Amino acid sequence: MLPVAIITAIATLVSVATARPSLNYLESHFSTENESEEVRSAAIKRLLEVFGMEDAPLLRGDKQPPQYMVDLYNTVADVDGVTKDPYILEGNTVRSFFDKLHSEQIEFLFNLSMVARSEKVLTAELHLFKLRPQASATFNRYHFCQVSVYQLLDSSKMNITQGKKLLSSRLIPVHSTGWEVFTITQAVRSWMAVEGNNLGLLVTVQTLGGSQMDKKVVRFSSGRNHHKSKQPMLVLFTDDGRRAAALDNTVKDPNESPAVPGLPNLPNAPGFHRSTRSLDYDEDEEKMTCQRMPLYVDFEEIGWSGWIVSPRGYNAYHCKGSCPFPLGQNMRPTNHATVQSIINALKLTKGIETPCCVPDKLFSINLLYFDDDENVVLKQYDDMVAGSCGCH
Repeated sequence: MLPVAIITAIATLVSVATARPSLNYLESHFSTENESEEVRSAAIKRLLEVFGMEDAPLLRGDKQPPQYMVDLYNTVADVDGVTKDPYILEGNTVRSFFDKLHSEQIEFLFNLSMVARSEKVLTAELHLFKLRPQASATFNRYHFCQVSVYQLLDSSKMNITQGKKLLSSRLIPVHSTGWEVFTITQAVRSWMAVEGNNLGLLVTVQTLGGSQMDKKVVRFSSGRNHHKSKQPMLVLFTDDGRRAAALDNTVKDPNESPAVPGLPNLPNAPGFHRSTRSLDYDEDEEKMTCQRMPLYVDFEEIGWSGWIVSPRGYNAYHCKGSCPFPLGQNMRPTNHATVQSIINALKLTKGIETPCCVPDKLFSINLLYFDDDENVVLKQYDDMVAGSCGCH
């Protein structure tokens, strides 16, 4: 809706015949602004689709991601977010969830509503931070304890054998401190299959003789009295099927050059920067042979810096230049492109253009970000960076 002052001004201009040129100018000005905003909105929406989202997450306040997720991101990605090794992660998504109960008891509940039903759960881990014992006298009596993680089947039967299912159990040194990880994949898969199955988890700590361990001896960080960085956390390793689909598409049409979905039409949108050098070549593009040029995607300028942790942006690169006859090996031509170039040069068939300069190698990038429920997600996206260019 236009501000009142502008509406009043336009109404005044309409009533004055001599002001007609000014009205035309205003109409043209507002029309241009509206078109520009529509283009921007369409571009941002298309880019969100590339990242598998309908809307950008809304982050409330300044949040810090779990150190585990930051370390994992640094393991799989370089400083620009480009994947170091595509096989480090079994799937393409890692999600972290904080406990919603904040109970002083060793009982936890995690909200998995942000996980799509189509995602395949590969591994699920419960991360608990073990604190130092408080009662040193009792502590000296024990060297190990038995820690067990149960899936709650009926909240009203928490302490009854039928009301819980053992997921993981192992010995832990009583004197240790730090993160302990338990595999609970079976429980999470059942929660994903039937949402009502998610009644939470229960952790028990016992002596080797089977009796209950003193809570002052073996303690795990939980509840509001402990630092956020040491809160219980559920970590899911999943696959959303995008990687398999990308591989299928590659196999179906090996002669078709890969492309970055949604990006070719976006370089002029806010947040996309081509190098000055590439702009200088616009008039003499035919004189420049096929090569890779910078194309930086700035998440801050796009307006996504509030929810994306890393990277702050990345260089997608783009391919530019001509593919003149004869095609040298430095242009990395396919056999098909070589034949097409020869047909074009000999003018044997009308309408056959020269080969095109396109990406012939594409790399994936990784995003570490907050979702709408303030969970931190590490996600890998295929075919996002032009690794090299060739004539195809």
